[in-house]
Amino acid sequence: MNYLDQVRIAFVHLRERKRQTILTALGVAVGSAMLVTTISVSRGSSSNVIAKVIDTVPHVLISAERVVPLVPENIVSKQRGRVAMVTKNINLDEQQVIKNYTGVVESIRRVEELRSISPFVLSKLLARNKTRFTPCVTRGVVPHLEAEIAGLQKNLLEKNSLEELAYTPNGILVGDLLAKKLNAGYRDRIVLVTKNSEEFPVTIVGRFSSGFNAKDEREAYVNLALAQRMEGISSNSVSGIGLRTAFVERASLTAAKVQTLSGYKSESWDETNRNVIEFYNRNAMITLVLVGFVFIVAGLGVSSVMTTVILQKVKDIAILRSMGMEGRSITRIFMLEGFMIGVLGVIIGSPFGHVICHLVYSIRFEASTAGVLKSDRINIIEMFDAHLIVIVFGILIAVLSSWNPARKATRYMPVRILRGEVGA
Repeated sequence: MNYLDQVRIAFVHLRERKRQTILTALGVAVGSAMLVTTISVSRGSSSNVIAKVIDTVPHVLISAERVVPLVPENIVSKQRGRVAMVTKNINLDEQQVIKNYTGVVESIRRVEELRSISPFVLSKLLARNKTRFTPCVTRGVVPHLEAEIAGLQKNLLEKNSLEELAYTPNGILVGDLLAKKLNAGYRDRIVLVTKNSEEFPVTIVGRFSSGFNAKDEREAYVNLALAQRMEGISSNSVSGIGLRTAFVERASLTAAKVQTLSGYKSESWDETNRNVIEFYNRNAMITLVLVGFVFIVAGLGVSSVMTTVILQKVKDIAILRSMGMEGRSITRIFMLEGFMIGVLGVIIGSPFGHVICHLVYSIRFEASTAGVLKSDRINIIEMFDAHLIVIVFGILIAVLSSWNPARKATRYMPVRILRGEVGA
């Protein structure tokens, strides 16, 4: 008996039980559709987070932590026989800053892939509007330098806010959710209170919406000089320096170059936001594994059908074995039946998954501020490899599920079956 004959026998077996075969194939189809949708949603969610991170943070961040000690801090000189005795007074309340930041900026300008450089000063403050209080973090910047660093220009709700901030020394640009918390609008005056209880009245010159709810409800931008006064640091000191590169995918290499030239710790956007990215990737993987169990259930359905078919065909198996058919040929027949069920299931499930992805993406809802990201839709990234993975996995599950029943079919003793004994 050749392979074509085995295929015909397998097809006849399934055709005789059309309803059960179709229902089992539908189980595989549902698993395929759900897995395609889950992979697409997971990719869309992760890609959306990464895109938001890239658009709202510097590609490379220079912090105030030195990796190359200053010369006076080198206690032992490189020259033999010389030892420097240094006395250093350490104030634990003193903020760690980059001193002479203009020199640091000049030292890294030779890096060709850098497109924008923006120094900043961070301040943790309390924002007050009459009887409303809320904590916030202000970033003191030079407006025209910060415009392209973290996509700030395109996130503005009032398009000329950065220009107005530049010529308003006591101006402040706030996140839209922070403005709602304070119940404050354009040109309203609020008060920023420092940790030393100093008060700085400022005027709201605009709002921004980055899509990151945590950023929009806590962050604000002021002029660099104002931030330096609030923190009590000199005009040539900053908390850090943000950089934008021409090749975001090579930001880690750029960070290494910048760190070598500047002597300060430099991190790429993916290193700085590793926790956020890993959180979404981990959740996507967990969801994928859970949905994958749908295929396990479908596999159990295939195994059940194959067991039923074998019990009904024990006499046929006995006759075939009596005629000299090898056991592996019988095993192959029933595994071909599992293969056919798997193929039928993925042929239905893969297109159905595409339809579900299209329907899910077309759904629009009111953007919520309850989650991490503000979005009015579920992001979907559907790619061909997702369908290919599901097709291969669906067929493989169906074939593997039919293997054990098919192997048991060869254990039946032909003589005992012909005598009327069904057991092996």
